[in-house]
Amino acid sequence: MTAFIIDGKKLAAAKRETIAHIVKERNLHPHLAIILANDNPASAIYVEKKIEACKQVGICAKLYKMPSSSDETDLLNMIDTLNKDNGVHGLFLQLPVGDHLDSHKIIQSIAPEKDVDGLTYTNIGRVMASAPSLAPCTPTGVMELLRHENIPLAGKHAVIIGRSLLFGKPMGQMLLQADCTVTHCHSKTIDLPSITRQADILIAAVGKAEMVKGDWIKDGAVVIDVGINRGTDGKLVGDVDFAQASEIASAITPVPGGVGPMTVACLLHNTVKAAAHDFTV
Repeated sequence: MTAFIIDGKKLAAAKRETIAHIVKERNLHPHLAIILANDNPASAIYVEKKIEACKQVGICAKLYKMPSSSDETDLLNMIDTLNKDNGVHGLFLQLPVGDHLDSHKIIQSIAPEKDVDGLTYTNIGRVMASAPSLAPCTPTGVMELLRHENIPLAGKHAVIIGRSLLFGKPMGQMLLQADCTVTHCHSKTIDLPSITRQADILIAAVGKAEMVKGDWIKDGAVVIDVGINRGTDGKLVGDVDFAQASEIASAITPVPGGVGPMTVACLLHNTVKAAAHDFTV
């Protein structure tokens, strides 16, 4: 078996076209503020890509670059200023921040109605309650990929490797709402491969390069790789051994070009929702 490659770039491009249409049709002027408080070259590249994507759909994106030495008070003051600025519709903090900072506390200081990354407790709580929200971008992107490819969800066993508040927990809730049976695995899980081999849908989000091998995967499973890592040759790889998994799975997301582009597209969509003051857009 050779797996079908789920093309996140293609779907993200189509989603950007839809977003641009909404912006034009509703005569919106969305403004996204991006805070970057680290000197990580990869973060700078990610921010540049987000700003370029914003331009493509009619969103004005402004970068607020802060020194990596900025303390918690500096960031909280910046966020407070942007929260109070009625001309700013969306506010996004590029992660990671320095080890000396409490990223959770900083994220929770973002006004929920401007939290386009969907990571405040208010927005995650709305996801748990199945209420319209600015939902976390990566799990939302995964759900859109699954639905676009008409992958059956109801009654299927979804196994998620990862239980973070940023991805794993909201991902599990979204799959539950789609009538999946969900199992969360993590660093304390005993005999992880025996559980992943039960998955109809296997989602890996652990941040460990090519950890998931082919013999961890059930024949015909759908594999969603959320990981982004640097391989020994410096190239980007996921949490799944793509070559091995492609021979076992029925469908798989590549890295890069799978979940990543959809995460950015969902960030744009959330910004437009915030500008429209309408979470159902």
